[in-house]
Amino acid sequence: MLAALAVAVAPGRAGAQSAAHDAAPRVTFAPPHVSFPPGAASGAASPAAALPGATVPGRVRSTFVFLAGGAAGLAIHESGHVIAGLAFGARPSVGALDSGPIPFFAIRHAPVTRRQEFVISSAGFWMQHAGSEWILTARPGIRRESAPLLKGVFAFNLATSAVYGVTAFSRRGPSERDTRGMAISLGHDGVPEPVIGVLVLAPAVLDGYRYLRPDARWAVWGSRVAKLAGVLVVVAAGR
Repeated sequence: MLAALAVAVAPGRAGAQSAAHDAAPRVTFAPPHVSFPPGAASGAASPAAALPGATVPGRVRSTFVFLAGGAAGLAIHESGHVIAGLAFGARPSVGALDSGPIPFFAIRHAPVTRRQEFVISSAGFWMQHAGSEWILTARPGIRRESAPLLKGVFAFNLATSAVYGVTAFSRRGPSERDTRGMAISLGHDGVPEPVIGVLVLAPAVLDGYRYLRPDARWAVWGSRVAKLAGVLVVVAAGR
């Protein structure tokens, strides 16, 4: 870039100098426009750059909301047992479980018929399957959404079905476990508990696939049919 212009004129040639000056083209130099981000002029860094952990409070909050969703999922599951017990006049109550290193509780009830026992034992799964279906139908793309509460409920539903499925296949755990109550109530003499394990796991596996692939229509209808089958099988209870 030309920084200066020098013009040499011989003495006594003022008129020529003036004419040359008028005839010479005018050249204007404009400094390039440079824009700076806010705060750059003063040397201040942006808040995100200055505080790399600025999103930590948001993540902590999301974690607590997710855990609250899991607690809500537990309440929904257990409410199914309570509602069914009350409907049959079985006087449901809360009791401590003695088996296992982790203290927990169970919903107990007065003696009922085998068909009523199947309904009471199944009601928790019916409630969580209904909740998962509502979530996946209303928010099919929830995987990519910021919905920690609903994701907590959904995660609890899948985890509960998985734990109960493993318990049913291994036939281990407290005698009050839901899968055992369902198994001893089906047919004339009950059915093997692993059969109930399949009945409980199938909707959860398909729902998990729907969460990952919401456009898979076969999984959508497969999980709905599996959930409906878990309800309709009540007609075979106590026979």
